[in-house]
Amino acid sequence: MPAPVRIRKHEAVPQTGSYEVCFADGRPSVYFYWDDVAGRRLAPNLLTGAEALERARALARAELARYQKVK
Repeated sequence: MPAPVRIRKHEAVPQTGSYEVCFADGRPSVYFYWDDVAGRRLAPNLLTGAEALERARALARAELARYQKVK
């Protein structure tokens, strides 16, 4: 059985990308976009790499806990 939640890192350009939280039950993925070059951040909603990873992990932990409660 596949993991109910997983995190995938996307980094097409060095020091910028996203973390994708994927759900095995078919729900749409959630993305956390990041850019570690402060002068290059074009959108105010971009996070640093560490912030994006922490938010992705927090969501994955919460979803995993919810999955284990239902199971």
